[in-house]
Parts: sequence; structure tokens; C-alpha cells
Amino acid sequence: MTSDEFPDTVSDDDPAFDTSVAHQARMYNYLLGGKDHYAPDRAFARELEAIFPNAVVAARANRDFLGRAVRFLAGEAGLSQFLDIGTGIPAPGSTHEVAQEVRPDARIVYVDHDPVVLSHARAFLVGRDPGTTEYLDADLRQPEVILERAAGILDFSKPVGLLLLAILHAIPDGDDPYGAVATLVDVLPSGSYVAISHGTGDQAGPDAKEKVDDVANRMSHEKYDFRSRAGVARFFEGLDLIEPGLVPPHEWRPGPRELVSNDVLVGVGRKP
Repeated sequence: MTSDEFPDTVSDDDPAFDTSVAHQARMYNYLLGGKDHYAPDRAFARELEAIFPNAVVAARANRDFLGRAVRFLAGEAGLSQFLDIGTGIPAPGSTHEVAQEVRPDARIVYVDHDPVVLSHARAFLVGRDPGTTEYLDADLRQPEVILERAAGILDFSKPVGLLLLAILHAIPDGDDPYGAVATLVDVLPSGSYVAISHGTGDQAGPDAKEKVDDVANRMSHEKYDFRSRAGVARFFEGLDLIEPGLVPPHEWRPGPRELVSNDVLVGVGRKP
């Protein structure tokens, strides 16, 4: 399914598919150059670009970080289980493809709560071996639900790689994202890792938050909090940050050519 096949509005009897407002996963798809988005997603993304002129570069740098982080976790860290929350619309280079290239036995559980993402995930996973790659329709704001359902696929007595990439800035403080992350991390056994990428407003000026709030109030049901460096670092409390620490994506174990973005902070922490 592509944007040409999507209607720009849907009937009132199907409120789950409310495409009259922008959604995080579809905006991200647009910024990555994908085709699975609606007019409101594109309009919101363009307004964000006015606030963060390097938004496209930031999205693609974040995607590159996903690949490097998962290769590290499946390779050097030796993980064979991954819980990817806020996965977005499946695309080439997704977590399961990277992890299973390194470890064919890797098990991946994707979690998202957008029905458009769900429809894509179901199609994307057709024909794959049962139990190796699964998708859960759930919300990060309900970590207990995620853990209960993921326990049927992942073995929480063994280390897990928890991925929270480009999702936490879509959960405002009022919804307690720190508590949700702490609940998830608490269940993970020693030797597990948490990879986080998070948009930051540090480079966008003092009025960036007000501008983002204005756009979100007008164009989306979601709220966004592009936190400071200190705010992002709080998510790693109780974890040992591996080198090089909390840095822009192009500084995290870079390859020869990395996209430079200072609008995103990334890091990987190990649970002692």
C-alpha cells in the first residue's frame, strides 16, 4: 500500500484510522523518503522542518544509528532477543533484517499502536518463520501490557536488547515516559541493553518547544517533547552507558560516511 492508495480522510465509523491528523510513524516514513503517509503527515513534517531545518537528515541519521546499534547488539554484545518499541512502518534495514543477518536465530518483537503500521507489519512479515519475528499492537504508555504479551515470544530470563528509537520524544512528561522505561528495564535481566534515540531541541533555540506545541495542537493528536540533553540522559539512569556515551548519531561508532545531525541524541546502555 502506498500513499496513492490511501484516502486523505476516512469514515467516522473507523476512528482508529484517523488520517485527518498527523501521526509520528507516518511522518517519520515521509522524512525517510517513503511513500506510506497522508497529506496531514506531510504537512506536519514540513512545519517541523521550518523549526528543525535538518529534520530529514536527522531522521536518516537516526535510521543509520539503528543499523549500527543492532549490529553491535547482535554481534559484539551477543544478543539474540530484541524488543523494538515504536518500530514505525516496516522498511528495508529494519531491526529483524539487521539482527538476523548477524544472528539467524535472533528473535524480534516489534511493538507499535498505529493501525496503518499494523497493516504494513502483517504484510511485511508474511512467510517468515513463526516465532522469529512478531508484531504486537500495543502502546509504550502501557509497559506492563507489552511485557506480558512479549513474554510469550521472548525469554526474559536471558538478555534482551530493548530499542526505543525516535519514540520517547512523542510521549510528553504528563504520560510518564520515565516510569514506562523504568518498568521495562526493571524486568530485563542483567546483561540486557537499552538503545535510545531522542530528538532534542537544544540546537533549535529557546522558543522551539512553543513552536512544536503549536504545530502539534493544530495538526496532531500527539504531543512532542524534544528534551534537553539532561532530559534524555535520565532515561539511562541505572544503566552503564557504553562508549562513546550519549552523543549525536554521527558520533556513535561511526562508519566512514555518516550524516551529521545535532538534532538527535543517541546512546546504548547496559544493565549491570
